[in-house]
Amino acid sequence: MGAECAKAGRACQPTRRSGNHPLEERTLARAQKKAEQEGRTIIFVDESGFYLLPMAVRTYAPVGHTPILRVKLTHDHLSVIGAITTQGMLVFQMQESSYHGEDVVRFLRLLLHKVSGKLLVIWDGASIHRGQAVKDFLARGAAKRIHLERLPGYAPDLNPEEGIWNLLKRRELQNVCCHDLAELTRELQWAKGRLRHRRETILACFAHADCPL
Repeated sequence: MGAECAKAGRACQPTRRSGNHPLEERTLARAQKKAEQEGRTIIFVDESGFYLLPMAVRTYAPVGHTPILRVKLTHDHLSVIGAITTQGMLVFQMQESSYHGEDVVRFLRLLLHKVSGKLLVIWDGASIHRGQAVKDFLARGAAKRIHLERLPGYAPDLNPEEGIWNLLKRRELQNVCCHDLAELTRELQWAKGRLRHRRETILACFAHADCPL
């Protein structure tokens, strides 16, 4: 991969835990085998929050002129659910309220619309992923195309989508100050649009996750 991808790889590297986790690796190996046998597209899914408070990172400025970010103190944020495929495709959905089971089902429907064929979705064990809304969705026929695989325990270092969040927050939206959620929505949409055209950068998130795929 090129120099841009190498630098982006550092930005997209998620928080890692020390030591090996053979259980998680066996889970991913089993998922990959199932995807190969059944011709499924592997998709990693995760949720994150994007706040009006900017992600302040070191930047350049004239000597003696320290950059100052002026923002109001607020916890207002967007809830975002995103997916990344092993081919480097990104799919996003965002809303101003927290995600519930029905919202997750809406995103799974979007994945079925965006990605053809059978899907193998890998995500964490959050309660919204295990709720009745998701179970009912599968029972009504979605299970014919979509299979869900849960990452055991807390394993952000195994999900390359964590790297996408890192790229968006620390690179694409670094030091960006938004006045309201509408402006933040536009900035995030533009950032996602810029990132989705950089396939090598996206795939670098797989290389920097503890993901054997």
